Amino acid sequence: MPNIKSAKKRATQSVARRKRNVVRKSAIKSSIKKMLEAVDSKNVDLAKELLREVEGKLARAKSKRVFHANTVARKVSRLAKKVAQIAAK
Repeated sequence: MPNIKSAKKRATQSVARRKRNVVRKSAIKSSIKKMLEAVDSKNVDLAKELLREVEGKLARAKSKRVFHANTVARKVSRLAKKVAQIAAK
């Protein structure tokens, strides 16, 4: 445990930040899973709607520095590619 007051504050802040990030990541993973289920069931309209939702959550996570920008771009790209594949069929 830190002895300096500012170090104690940073430790508590990092714990709180970690809890928030875990919640955000979990919500994003759930949204992605739901979208992939729609893709597997070949439901194009639902998949597109859920893709927009996932993109928004990922963009917000990127702005809050939960994910690196390139990670978000890669995830969105892969998900959009899957939706485009079922839309083309």
